[in-house]
Amino acid sequence: MYALIIVSIFIISVIYAHSHGKEKLKFSRQLFDHSTFLGPVNMFMTGFSRLPNQPFYSVEDFPELKALQENWQVIRDEALQLQNQIKAAESNNDAGFNTFFKRGWKRFYLKWYQASHPSAQQLCPQTVALLEKIPSVKAAMFAELPSGSYLGKHRDPYAGSIRYHLGLSTPNDDRCFIEVDQERHSWRDGEATLFDETYVHWAENKAEQTRIILFCDIERPMKWRWAQSFNAWFGRNVMSAASSPNDDQDRTGGINRVFKYLYAVHAKGREIKAENPKKYYLYKWTLFTILFAIIFVPAFL
Repeated sequence: MYALIIVSIFIISVIYAHSHGKEKLKFSRQLFDHSTFLGPVNMFMTGFSRLPNQPFYSVEDFPELKALQENWQVIRDEALQLQNQIKAAESNNDAGFNTFFKRGWKRFYLKWYQASHPSAQQLCPQTVALLEKIPSVKAAMFAELPSGSYLGKHRDPYAGSIRYHLGLSTPNDDRCFIEVDQERHSWRDGEATLFDETYVHWAENKAEQTRIILFCDIERPMKWRWAQSFNAWFGRNVMSAASSPNDDQDRTGGINRVFKYLYAVHAKGREIKAENPKKYYLYKWTLFTILFAIIFVPAFL
C-alpha cells in the first residue's frame, strides 16, 4: 500500500506539472525535472491560491510593490555600481541557476528566503532597505542578461511564489524579452511585470545593450491564513536551503553545499559521454535503476 501511494503521488505530480499551461517541456525532460518532484507542494500552492491560474498578473493588484517602482532609479543606480559584482557563481554553489551561467546570465543576490545578504547590505543599502519594508518579497537579486544571451525553455520548481521583474537598465527594445506560456513581455526601464514562473518560460536578448532588472520572488497570496502560514514555513525552511553567496561573508544553503559535489560527478559524466556515449548511458540508467530500487523496493518488502 505504501509503495502504491508513493508511485501514485509521483505519477500525479508528473501529470500535473506536464499539463500546467499551453507550453510543454518534452515529456522525457519533465519526468525528471525539479518541478515534478515539487509537484505535491505545487498542487497545494495553486489549489489554495487566491490568484487565478494564468501566466501573468497585474502589478496593480500588489500595492505593496509600488514602492519599488517609485524608487526604480535609486535601485538602478545601486545596481549599476555593482558591475563587477553581478556575476556567475564562482564555485558551482548555485544549483538553481547553474545552467543559466553557461549562456551569460549573471546575478547579485540581495536576499534569499531569509535575511538579506550581508554583502548586499554593504554594497546596496538603499535597495535592501526598500525590500526589507515589504514582507511579501521573499527573495531578490539583480539579474543581468547580456546582449546575445538566450535562456532556454524551463519551469521554475516552486509555486509558492510568483516572479516580479522591474526594468532598471534595459535596451527598451522588443528584441529583449521573456515569453511565459507563449505570452511575451519586453522589459522597459522603470516598468514592472509579475508572472507565474512554474509555467514554461524562456528569455532572449537580441538587442545590443545588456539588460539589468530587479528580480524578486513574491510570496503567493493564499485563501486561508493556515495555508499562508504553510507557504511561509516552506519558504523559510526548505527554499532557504538553496541560498547562494555573493562572497565569503554570505550564507551558503545546504542544497548548494552538496551541489558542488554533485556537479563534479556531472562533469565526470560529460567526460565519459564525450569519450564513449554507450558507456555513459549504461552508467546513467544503472544509476537511475539503483536509485529507484533504493526509494521504492523497501516499500514492497
